Amino acid sequence: MNLKHLKFIVVFVAAYSLTSSLCASIPENKIAQGNTYYNAARYDSAMIQYQAVVDVGYESSGLFYNLGNAYFKLKDIPSAILYYEKAKKLDPTDEDILRNIDVANNLIVDKIDQLPRIFFKAWWDSIYNLFNADSWAWISLSFLMLSLISIFFYLTTITLWIKKTGFFSGLILILFTIISFGLASQRYYYTKQANEAIIFAPTITVKSSPGGSSVDLFVLHEGTKVALLDEVIGWSKIKISNGSVGWLPNDSFKGI
Repeated sequence: MNLKHLKFIVVFVAAYSLTSSLCASIPENKIAQGNTYYNAARYDSAMIQYQAVVDVGYESSGLFYNLGNAYFKLKDIPSAILYYEKAKKLDPTDEDILRNIDVANNLIVDKIDQLPRIFFKAWWDSIYNLFNADSWAWISLSFLMLSLISIFFYLTTITLWIKKTGFFSGLILILFTIISFGLASQRYYYTKQANEAIIFAPTITVKSSPGGSSVDLFVLHEGTKVALLDEVIGWSKIKISNGSVGWLPNDSFKGI
């Protein structure tokens, strides 16, 4: 990797972090009012305040978590799961979020076995989920700064052992920069794409192909999470955790 490519990564990571900070203009009053209503057990009013903030485009794991809690108290389990899952997207290691997802999932009808994951995929996901996109971006920038320092010592020193140390540590740090940069990009695009969804129809039959006249495959109920694989007009191809695949009308679910 040459200095031109290193400069590009510096500019991209810095611009991404700055944009994230500028976009985080929190409507504090509505959130604070929602918290007040929630603490007073006025869950419907709290939900309205939180939802109003979400509807204008603000995103944070805390807001989604609070909105999920409000829906849970109102016994709207599909909506609770939807916003818990949105919170998990932004903060995948938060224990409260993960626990509430488990609690809510115990209240839905469908209990679907999960396909075992191959070791490498499970290992990669565990690393990928350690931090959110912002944290991975800062980690990437830190590795990049350290790699530039190593390269500087390699280029400027005449002491052989320092030169060797600078060269090899620079290579390793550049590799870590690329990996963490890739993880930051992957997490960022994951949070922006609706590649999963929650079923909102009380009961829905999954079809073999787009269209109501196609063959019935299996039945799902509200609150179940599905992966979104493909889309045609008005229909989406979905997969559930046991690997079964079929088609659902788009108005039967909401994207995470």
